[in-house]
Amino acid sequence: MTQYDRPASTLPPYSSLQPLEGVRILSLALNLPGPAALWRCAGMGAQCRKIEPRAADRHDGLPERTADPMERYSAQAYDAMHHGIDVLQMDLKSETGQQQLHEVLAGTDVLLTSFRPGALAKLGLAWERLQALHPHLSMVRILGSTGPDADIPGHDLTYQAEAGLVQSLQMPPSLFADMAGALMASEAVLQCVLASRRSGHGLLHEVGLAQAAHWLALPWQWGLTQPHGDVGGAHAGYRIYPCADGIIAVAALEPHFAQRLCAAAGMGEAAVDMRSPATHEAIAGFMRIHSCQQLQALAEQHDIPMHPLAQ
Repeated sequence: MTQYDRPASTLPPYSSLQPLEGVRILSLALNLPGPAALWRCAGMGAQCRKIEPRAADRHDGLPERTADPMERYSAQAYDAMHHGIDVLQMDLKSETGQQQLHEVLAGTDVLLTSFRPGALAKLGLAWERLQALHPHLSMVRILGSTGPDADIPGHDLTYQAEAGLVQSLQMPPSLFADMAGALMASEAVLQCVLASRRSGHGLLHEVGLAQAAHWLALPWQWGLTQPHGDVGGAHAGYRIYPCADGIIAVAALEPHFAQRLCAAAGMGEAAVDMRSPATHEAIAGFMRIHSCQQLQALAEQHDIPMHPLAQ
């Protein structure tokens, strides 16, 4: 078993309140959602450990420090998420590795995994068996999807596409399903800890990345972010406009912000129909002839929510 020394990094910001102080979490989860969830739990005061397969067990000849693919995708991301985490390496398919695993589980409150149910069963980590061996232990299982599709392979991109978040040939700017799943998994840890303290026994909670993507897609499904929606471009005060040297994100959605925007754009103090083509054209024309610096100054002067992005 090896513990790696990590470069300094910053955990997600939290207040001095540490709701998971004293809670012992063990993670077997690789890639992004599991480590991101564990990172958040560490930021809430939990004692966090992670077990990875031994790098030598990969049989792919790669020289990475760890057996977690995330280190290969982005060493920066891996190091950030594992700062302060006690990382151990075990061969969980061996008798010795299984013995070591259950020794650790005996002193663990919550087990975090990201394997498909079939793979968990092969490792002897089916929920029923864990309950029998460690009745105090709770388990948070991160899956591609909960329910009958749990063993179907997928990744962030396919879950986003299924939820309607992929709109073109452009790749999404973030791994929304993975990061939302990480948030849900850290929330699930809190739920298990609270409920277990009341019941006196461990609980099982499943988090589906597909379901996380569908949660993020609800504003689109409700029509809010579709082209006819006020936050989808139909409202002239909530749009992205080209300006003289870049683009500017304008979020003057509320009536008082919209009125200030229209007044700054020379449209007078009277209420304006923010959905009319004339309003869209007038604000677009105003933005087009001003620089990012000028618009930033105007936003600060008139208290208008805008953010310029210079080219």
